[in-house]
Amino acid sequence: MGTIYWFIFLIPYISFLIIAFVIRPFFRDHPKWSGYLTITAVSASLLISIVALVRVISAEHLVLVPPDIPWAVIGNLNISLGLMIDPLTVTMLIVVNVVSLMVQIYSQGYMAGDTGYHRYYAAMSLFTGSMLGLLVADSLLLMFVFWEMVGLCSYLLIGFWFHKPSARNAAVKAFTVTRIGDFGFLAAILVIYTKAKTLDIATLYDMAQSGELLVALGAGALTWAAIGIFSGAVGKSAQFPLHTWLPDAMEGPTPVSALIHAATMVAAGVFLVARMFPVFAATPPLVGDLPGALFIVGLIGAITAIFAASMGLVANDIKRVLAYSTVSQLGYMMLGIAVGGPMVGMFHLFTHAFFKALLFLGSGSVNHTSGTFDMRLMGGLRKAMPWTYATFLIASLSLAGIWPLAGFWSKDGILIAAEHNPGFFTLAMITVFMTAFYMFRAIFMTFHGEYKGGEVPEHGAHDSGHGPKLHESPWVMVGPLVFLTLLSVGAGWFNVSGGFDALYGAHAEHQTTFFGHFFGVLGEGLPWAGLSLAIAGIALAYAIYIKKVISNEMLGRIFRPFYTVFINKYWFDELYQGIIVQRVLIGGLFRVFQFIDTAVIEGLVNGIPKLIYASGGLVRRLSNGQLQFYGAVFSVGVIVVFLVVYFNVG
Repeated sequence: MGTIYWFIFLIPYISFLIIAFVIRPFFRDHPKWSGYLTITAVSASLLISIVALVRVISAEHLVLVPPDIPWAVIGNLNISLGLMIDPLTVTMLIVVNVVSLMVQIYSQGYMAGDTGYHRYYAAMSLFTGSMLGLLVADSLLLMFVFWEMVGLCSYLLIGFWFHKPSARNAAVKAFTVTRIGDFGFLAAILVIYTKAKTLDIATLYDMAQSGELLVALGAGALTWAAIGIFSGAVGKSAQFPLHTWLPDAMEGPTPVSALIHAATMVAAGVFLVARMFPVFAATPPLVGDLPGALFIVGLIGAITAIFAASMGLVANDIKRVLAYSTVSQLGYMMLGIAVGGPMVGMFHLFTHAFFKALLFLGSGSVNHTSGTFDMRLMGGLRKAMPWTYATFLIASLSLAGIWPLAGFWSKDGILIAAEHNPGFFTLAMITVFMTAFYMFRAIFMTFHGEYKGGEVPEHGAHDSGHGPKLHESPWVMVGPLVFLTLLSVGAGWFNVSGGFDALYGAHAEHQTTFFGHFFGVLGEGLPWAGLSLAIAGIALAYAIYIKKVISNEMLGRIFRPFYTVFINKYWFDELYQGIIVQRVLIGGLFRVFQFIDTAVIEGLVNGIPKLIYASGGLVRRLSNGQLQFYGAVFSVGVIVVFLVVYFNVG
């Protein structure tokens, strides 16, 4: 029975191979086949994942460990391919497959007419399969292989429209920036194997909980190894300061953005920290009682949450608003894992996946008719696109944390966990207000007021959508929006009476009935504090963009310094490109490397033959064929040898 779980990621890989090597070269005139095959593959993977979920719930210790497959033997190192399926894994398997399935169905309408249709679905199959492989891997080595595959797929999909320089540059930027974090991850893997002699995740769990890992690595090395693992997550999940690639990743097709932001690449970083939580928890404290590595995770997460939200306040591209929102919410998840454990952060990842996928697909629906992502060129779309408007509104309310939608329950869990840490808690609460404001700013600019014109759609497959051409998207696109809306409403209810707690084997704090906790939470103070801030953010956006009782221009003048900083993204791109890349790397370090390469290495490579050639020339000049010259040289040599021997003996 255990063999079937390998097909969770193998089926999408098989789909990729068939599309790339059979359908694309031989059935190019049947583009729909690629989409149908990808949808079928993801559906099959979802069914197997549901089977895995059912079996995990009934399994002893809530873990399934299918037999390993031997891979390679290198000295004393035995490398096997194995799977580890536990509550953390099945949570992510369901999220990835459900979101991917909705994205693939939606793409049938969104990518219709695109010349790269086959290539798109081949890459999407590979992307989904790589993420699923990462989730089920039972060792850090196998996880790292799929980790890099996810990075490769994101490069292919962000740069999908490679004829656009902006898309090519965004793909290279994403690939390069995430490699910085991956270097730390790889270094951590090497340190752990060198000291602990294993990369098996279950073994590392046991060593961390028993204290053996701390003894084997030492306090300093263990902390640095955990930070190295986290650096990989910082890159993939676009945490501060490696956040700069994610907003530019919007150059890819919108369904790709939905998949990256909701369930695959950026979720991989959060999953990695949750997966390796026992290692983080085993590190000695740095500040207070929180383990050192977890304190760093929480600090970076809290900073990222408010940092990214501030840029979302002023962005005018709807996809960039959502991108900054993703970065901010990922920071929330990191904070939740640090202060509340894996279940708290993963519960927010679980609910966030559905409403963030819905928001991105909704922005694609808007682009499908208006031809633009610039909210300043939209307006008035709620009448022409009632389904898109309604679904986008519900997703925004869920993201803002409005009761009783899914986002309320998971965000409230993070706030409760952070309550005992005043610094983290304050940053999280401020972010609640900012999130509600920028999301309803986007809604009011996009769907309310008067339509302002639009532009040519991003993939050029549709009309510009000016004037009377405004229309609702086809049902192949609206259907996934409606389904994700249902999940954006009810996904959080899974834990209202402790369902998520039970899945993770945790003792639920609330031992009440479903409806008892569903309504009883409103009798507590903290949920109302979060709700009040979210409602205040919505009200402020309404006052500025609908009622106009507060002048947007006046606020711009008053807060001009802040606006300048936010709109320029804190000048991080300029810092990295102008100072670190141009001056430190190209102007400094690379010049040193160039000198070593040309003067030292090439000097040795080219100098030794020249020296040999010159020596040969000297030999040729000495070999003149005159016997008296040879005799003289021989006599001088004899005298030199005699003198050396005489004085040494003396």
